[in-house]
Amino acid sequence: MIRADQVAKTFGRNQVLKGISFTFESGKTNLIIGRSGAGKTVLLKILVGLQTPTSGRVWYDDVNFTGLDKAGMREIRMKIGMLFQGSALFDSMTVEENIRFPLDMFTTMTARQKLHRVNYCLERVNLAGNNVKYPSELSGGMQKRVGIARAIVLEPKYLFCDEPNSGLDPKTAIIIDELISDITKENNITTIINTHDMNSVMEIGENICFLHEGRLEWNGHKEQVLESNNENLQSFIFASPFLKRLRKQALGH
Repeated sequence: MIRADQVAKTFGRNQVLKGISFTFESGKTNLIIGRSGAGKTVLLKILVGLQTPTSGRVWYDDVNFTGLDKAGMREIRMKIGMLFQGSALFDSMTVEENIRFPLDMFTTMTARQKLHRVNYCLERVNLAGNNVKYPSELSGGMQKRVGIARAIVLEPKYLFCDEPNSGLDPKTAIIIDELISDITKENNITTIINTHDMNSVMEIGENICFLHEGRLEWNGHKEQVLESNNENLQSFIFASPFLKRLRKQALGH
């Protein structure tokens, strides 16, 4: 579990986050949604310690993360996996080397142990046998799956995903969503996903945090989204005619 407690962030005179309090639950896909400029990225950076809140605290289980020194933060970060928007793979490294990189940096495992863990992660994302390929030889969806394999190679307790479906076609995006959801449940990970993708919201949105102009405007489950009376959430979600029709059908109109 990760908990934001009255988290606020100000840059000069611009208050980007305005007292956000929200609990990101273990074993569930926790989604942060909202328009561009709503504060999603800033909140994500504060949660992982890349930025410091102006006020408020972030808790990892019963540990006050914002109150830790560098050594304490490093200990928590060892339990964090990151899936970046553009996969952020090293072009000059093979798939195997990319996935092994965190093991080389943070563990004392033997070469055989590392290979075993890399191969397990490749199998888990359905990419077994692609060890010696380079990122340029892979499709966008395959690169994203390599990114997931690297994110879970250290068996993280917490997983952060920044726009995981960016640049993917709808079918591949569904595969990535399902993979992240399955891994989350299998390992009881606290997964936090920053996304604009409404398909992700409707497919895997188990615990949704909707930000609007730096405030937490709504939270709930995907099954509650269509029934929400929050005007800003409705405007964000039902921008497309298809989703407007879907909402009317759900409400029996």
